Amino acid sequence: MSRPPLPIGTWGSISTRVERTDARGRPGTYLAKARFRDHDGHVRPVTAVGRSKTGAETALKQKLQDRTRTNQSGALSAMHKISHLLDLWEKRFEGMVADGKRSPTSLDTYRRALKNHIRPAFGELRIGEATSPRIDTVLSKIKDTSGAPTAKTCRAIISGAMKLAVRYGATSVNPVREVDAIEAKPRNPPRALTGEEVTLLRKSLATDDRAVQADLPDLPDLVTFMLGTGVRIGEALASVWSEVNLEAIKATEAAMAVRVSPQTPSRPLEP
Repeated sequence: MSRPPLPIGTWGSISTRVERTDARGRPGTYLAKARFRDHDGHVRPVTAVGRSKTGAETALKQKLQDRTRTNQSGALSAMHKISHLLDLWEKRFEGMVADGKRSPTSLDTYRRALKNHIRPAFGELRIGEATSPRIDTVLSKIKDTSGAPTAKTCRAIISGAMKLAVRYGATSVNPVREVDAIEAKPRNPPRALTGEEVTLLRKSLATDDRAVQADLPDLPDLVTFMLGTGVRIGEALASVWSEVNLEAIKATEAAMAVRVSPQTPSRPLEP
């Protein structure tokens, strides 16, 4: 009876032998070898060398583990680490930002959530270990320690990553679907400033000690512009004269000024 084939992305037993000896006939380097079944189904030999038998085996295991990492066109399995799945998801999101389909600000937000919350909690788990109860427990802790908005962001990332896992065959269902939506306490409804408050604000910008020390001569004009148009700070800072029609008393907001990391793809503001 023939042996069953190796599963895709796995290797067989590791063998070692002395590759070279020194002048006295003592082992100088060792060669470790194993058969690896690649993602195209072909079995190929993989080798590594080391100064000792253990060193050669360790080097080979590292090469084999690196080889199991799939690219976006390959298949995922339930045994892949979630850290690898997150790498794939983040790379896909970076591509959507580069194509203008997603915001650079969202990418920065997601990267912070991945670094500070998701990777520490899930990175070393296998995809098959990402159960609904485990995800629910982690998201509840994030909500308690960092707030509902951060927990919502983490839930969106995990859901997107697990959706990718379903697409690549690593799991049959998205476990985040069974996790309750995260609800935040309702905020106080926004209100407009009264006439007296507007007068006090504009006066304070010119006379308040801290405002004077900051030495921001354009700040009163910026605040007046925001009061008159109702735009947000990012939209106001991104305004250019070509978008302002003084005759019609109208300003068209076509851009948003945001802070992004140097690694985040972005488009510079046109003058």
